[in-house]
Amino acid sequence: MSARPSLSAFDFAHRAPMRIAAYGLKVRDLDRVADFYRDVIGLSEYARGNDHARLGADGVTLLELEHDPALIPDDRRTAGLHHTALLMPTRHDLARWLKHAQRLGVIFKRVSDHVVTEAIYFDDPENNEVECCVDTPPDCWRWTGDDLDIPSTPLDIATLAADDHDGAPYAEAPPGLRIGHIHLRVGDVPPARRFYADILGFDVTCSRDGVAFMSSGRYHHHVAANVWQSPGAGPREERRAGLSWFTIETDGPATFERVAVRLDTSRIVATRSGHGIEVRDPWGTRVRIAAAS
Repeated sequence: MSARPSLSAFDFAHRAPMRIAAYGLKVRDLDRVADFYRDVIGLSEYARGNDHARLGADGVTLLELEHDPALIPDDRRTAGLHHTALLMPTRHDLARWLKHAQRLGVIFKRVSDHVVTEAIYFDDPENNEVECCVDTPPDCWRWTGDDLDIPSTPLDIATLAADDHDGAPYAEAPPGLRIGHIHLRVGDVPPARRFYADILGFDVTCSRDGVAFMSSGRYHHHVAANVWQSPGAGPREERRAGLSWFTIETDGPATFERVAVRLDTSRIVATRSGHGIEVRDPWGTRVRIAAAS
């Protein structure tokens, strides 16, 4: 595959009316997991205590870790996190990170060309899957009306690595690194579509093979939900490690209020506090909704 120009994370994923701002993980070994995100991803550490850590990029918190050594290990047969996509601002940034990860001996689970993104998948120390990726320009995307083709073919990582022209070390996450999307394990796809699309207001962009991709503003996807490993899964156990919550940020008060009205109409129990709402999806994952300041 020939080299592609890249899109800034701010130019599309985070220009949409709704986007993913941050997420929280429950972890059993705080220091090991926090060190991984700091050293492997290059996130800056903004806080660390006995029971929490907070990390991000260029002053923006992206990840909060909640520590409890008595947690039950996560199980991919249950509802929870399939992966979180950390979106690099440029293809050059992803190429630099690739070489950094290879030097550290990170084991890649798969490397994929999705046409809409180029993506590298791996696990953190507690088997929470992470995707480091870069968007391709929208004119490379293949829409048929409102349906988007999101294939998965092997990514040529040698070609990607060649996009690191200057060989500059990857010392920290680049300014502009953000969460591109969050991909969930669920027990059944239709309830996930009803909650995230019909009620919260995302549009379904692609639905196939036990998965639904959903987005705001005609992005490829901000949220996805699949049953590949978790068909029939019920609500998550509170004492289980893994995904705790994630935040959907709106582009301002108007979009936020539209979400609030849909939640009120749905009669789903939601807690509103100031400029934020917290609600649980059908599997008990806490979803926070906040308007951009």
